[in-house]
Amino acid sequence: MTPYTSSAADEFVAMWIDSEDPLSHDDAAWQHLAQRDGWQRPNGAADEQVLFMTTCMETMVVVDRAAMREHYGANLQENALPSLHQIEARNRHEVQDALAHATRNCKNQYRKGRRSFEALSKLNANTLKQHLPSFDRAVRILDEKL
Repeated sequence: MTPYTSSAADEFVAMWIDSEDPLSHDDAAWQHLAQRDGWQRPNGAADEQVLFMTTCMETMVVVDRAAMREHYGANLQENALPSLHQIEARNRHEVQDALAHATRNCKNQYRKGRRSFEALSKLNANTLKQHLPSFDRAVRILDEKL
């Protein structure tokens, strides 16, 4: 068996993070990080190496209503969830609070940690791409690079 060797030409390094706040422009990743968090772009780093999942992972969860109904069951209060219209423009705290409220009567009420990852594992990528421009961008970039 030959060990894997690579060259810089076939490698792609990126980070997948929450934007924490709505983005003014999806492709201006380093500008967003500089303005919001004071991050400096490393030499040679490109905007496509920053993949934003969305403002927070809870936004991803609330987008896939079918997966939520399956995961949380009959006690899910779907009407307490935010509208999907321009969902990425919403403040992360608003989305997080709405998700907690909508699942408060469920046995597996939403919480960060193991429960949040269980919910994430059930999401449909096509649904996320349809409603989340940042997720669609991440998939598009990864498809091009990998």
